[in-house]
Amino acid sequence: MTVSDLELDLDVFQGPFDLLLALVMREEIELAELPIADIVVAFVERMHERGELDLDSASEFLVLIAALLEIKVRLLFPGEGDEDGEDLTAEQAEAELIQRLIEYRRYAAAARWLGERGAEPRIFRLGPAPLAPRPRPVVEPFSEDPWQLHAAIGRLLTPPPRIDISSVRRRLIPVSEFLARFRSLLRDRRSFAFEEAVEGLDRLAQAAAFLAVLELYKAGEADPEQPELFGPIRISRRRGRSPAAPVPAEVGNAEAAQAPAADRAIA
Repeated sequence: MTVSDLELDLDVFQGPFDLLLALVMREEIELAELPIADIVVAFVERMHERGELDLDSASEFLVLIAALLEIKVRLLFPGEGDEDGEDLTAEQAEAELIQRLIEYRRYAAAARWLGERGAEPRIFRLGPAPLAPRPRPVVEPFSEDPWQLHAAIGRLLTPPPRIDISSVRRRLIPVSEFLARFRSLLRDRRSFAFEEAVEGLDRLAQAAAFLAVLELYKAGEADPEQPELFGPIRISRRRGRSPAAPVPAEVGNAEAAQAPAADRAIA
């Protein structure tokens, strides 16, 4: 049974369900006066008389009834639940009802296609997929031929193909490296552009570089300036303060070697 075959006997209408929809969309019957509950009862009684449940017809009927019920609520309570607050016109109600029916029929057609494909053999596999055959190493027979030994050594000396590591996560540059780089730039000149300093870096590296700029500002070594929103950033050396110079490795090693001797002297 299709929805169009449903005969209705209501106080405001008598006839097929599809004709009722057409009259409602043309505003010849007021949707506010239409008893939707009686339509649902009539459909359930018709399905009970047939003794079987047609899922396609029931689904299409539910889509239409749900759309009619929502449109009726929006007509009875205009402005409530609508973001724009505009009343629903007859053309808008008809377009919305048709759009929902078309969308339902599209999904129903896709479900039927999947059902037909599932009934065909060797389309969907039940259970886990079979494992790939286990590779077996090639075992060559033993031979005392020196040329075979030469060929084997040549294969060992052949470099293996390069492994593509483009999908491997790249190394994150620590903030300390950007701190050293920016301090070196500020020692050589009074200011520099942030975009030029991070040109060619990915977004994670640029974020680490920006954290380094914040650390310089927190330490009082630099002043970042951005004249406008989302504009270029320029880092300038703070007046009266020079960036901290890196400690040479030999000086650090000498201080580390003298620390135990000082401790012994105090003891």
